[in-house]
Amino acid sequence: MSLPSQEKLTPETNFDSYPLGFTILDEGIVFRLFAPKADHVELNIYHDYEHLSSDMVFEMSGSESGIWNYFYPGLDILDYWYAYKLSTDQESPYFIQTKRPVADPWSKHVTSRNHYLGYAKTRIEKKADFDWEDDTFVAPEDPRDLIIYETHIKDMVAHSSARTYVQGIYNDFGQAEIGGINHLKKMGVNAVEFLPLQKFAYFEPPFEEQIEDGTVNSWNHYSRNYWGYMTSFFLAPETIYASDGSLEPEAVIGRSQKASSELKSLVKKLHSEKITVIMDVVYNHASQYDLNPLKYTAKDHYFRLDDVGHFLNDSWTGNDINTSSAHSRELIVESVKHWITEYHIDGFRFDLAGIIDWETVDLIRQEAEKINPNVILIAEPWGGEYKPNGFSDHGWISWNDRIRNGFKGYDPINNKGFIFGTWSHGSTRFAIENFFRGTLKNSDHGLFNTSAHSLNYIESHDGYTIGDFIRIALDPSKKDKIFNKKSAVTKLSKKETAIAKLAALSLFVSQGVTMIHAGQEWGRSKLIHDPESRDPNEGKLDHDSYNKDNETNWLNFNEITNNKSLFIYYQALIELRKQSPALRKAQPEEIIFKVYQDPLHFTFSIDGTSSKDKYDYFISLNGNNKLSHDITLPKGTWELVVDADKCNPDGLLSVHDVYTLPASSGVVLRKLRVSKS
Repeated sequence: MSLPSQEKLTPETNFDSYPLGFTILDEGIVFRLFAPKADHVELNIYHDYEHLSSDMVFEMSGSESGIWNYFYPGLDILDYWYAYKLSTDQESPYFIQTKRPVADPWSKHVTSRNHYLGYAKTRIEKKADFDWEDDTFVAPEDPRDLIIYETHIKDMVAHSSARTYVQGIYNDFGQAEIGGINHLKKMGVNAVEFLPLQKFAYFEPPFEEQIEDGTVNSWNHYSRNYWGYMTSFFLAPETIYASDGSLEPEAVIGRSQKASSELKSLVKKLHSEKITVIMDVVYNHASQYDLNPLKYTAKDHYFRLDDVGHFLNDSWTGNDINTSSAHSRELIVESVKHWITEYHIDGFRFDLAGIIDWETVDLIRQEAEKINPNVILIAEPWGGEYKPNGFSDHGWISWNDRIRNGFKGYDPINNKGFIFGTWSHGSTRFAIENFFRGTLKNSDHGLFNTSAHSLNYIESHDGYTIGDFIRIALDPSKKDKIFNKKSAVTKLSKKETAIAKLAALSLFVSQGVTMIHAGQEWGRSKLIHDPESRDPNEGKLDHDSYNKDNETNWLNFNEITNNKSLFIYYQALIELRKQSPALRKAQPEEIIFKVYQDPLHFTFSIDGTSSKDKYDYFISLNGNNKLSHDITLPKGTWELVVDADKCNPDGLLSVHDVYTLPASSGVVLRKLRVSKS
């Protein structure tokens, strides 16, 4: 087919007035692509996604700014697909050449094939109408009012115990009788944080097969990237979770707009339940093995490269995004704005945000707050650099790994924390006290200007679950033990349960924002499940389940009964924290620590004045796993709301004078605050 040249633009206007991607006008469609190293760019139009050859080919015109343009006169190609073919006259390490068509980096909807290359094409379509009715953002003015439930969206509905109708993951999450939204409501959390929902490279190269670029997948027996931390398109929703999605190899997914409409419906339903929606986003690197358009259109602009054109690797994935370059920054900021405006997303957790430059960090906040002043911006504040201090200076929340390590430890054998009656490397008594106050700067191990910037957690999608961490810490042989049945490992012993409850209580009485991970509330175990017997670690406890779309990750809600007392304990702690503002946003000077002889015994009072709590609190936590301790109570009668076994926001009993605190346990007491006016 010959390549028609473009003689003039109709309507007569400057291409620069249009954004990158495609723009539908009354007279036709404008296409714009940034590809400064390309010498030739073809726009290929396909009447059907599965057509191997394009139905129309147009040569685009380049500009000095590196942007290629084409105007198609007419709207007869609506609901068609397009992709670009790029070439250069001279090979360069800064330009990756491929004969295959690549989709538009600014795609809001892509159709793809279930293959590690993806073969994505961009759908040419008008934005579909969606009736949001009166839906609006659900985010508090003070983020410390949040109790976040971090989860992979599929984990909550894939197991039969979730009782779904199997109508696509987005739909199932809203409709499941046991899992999904109903479980969030049962727990009482007021926010959900989903692992990535942007279109990502789910399929990786076949295990131990060499692909055309010479790479051999020697690391992933499953050839899947289940968690989704390999973004392909920053503006498009993941289509495998739609009702017309599929995981069958070579299946075509994303033919319709169902992914968009069903995700919007889920957000709308979560909002109707007063649940804040936070989305994990990956802007530090892009997908590695598919036909990712950022790599093939402007490698040297979008990515950080060394002097010979190799990708840099502070993201540990081998292709770090250069967030300070103009079009990277524009794409990231516009992506954030797009998810807020088009999908009503309330907030974002930024994966490996340490790679994002400060100018982009500030621009994200400025532009997002113009749309939603209460937008939630959470950094995973490492990757290249460790800089939670800096994010606090820029007004962001950060994951607080120091409280995680101080309470739990970093390694269940070699680096255990307070809840096990020891000290994680580098932790001190004064550091632990500061963790309870909000991990504040100018104090030991401090990071933040305010506790509102500290996201406190002891379990996340990374690493062992807290349940498995405890199992291994108390019995190191379990680290490499092969369990033939999951039932042999799921039920926590009495000692394991005591430590799990102490961990939960320590988290829920710490100032700042609280996050728990899916299944943490019943000491969930991730036992490697591999029905095809590919994995040499099958039957072991998993600390990195990113690649397993199976029962290793899927929540079995039937297991709640194994550790029901822990589950009920979490439910009650969540309700207590929501009712008790002093437990989450007291001023540092209102938290007074008492002196006891055992350095593993922490006792402190919290004045409820500034937080407008009607109670004052007296809290004692005993990390010593051998000795009980007597605590002397301040004068008066105190209401016990949490002890070693139970939590009841309505109160358990009244105590005064002295209370005996068992080993590996905690207690919360409260008393109606007497007005000093």
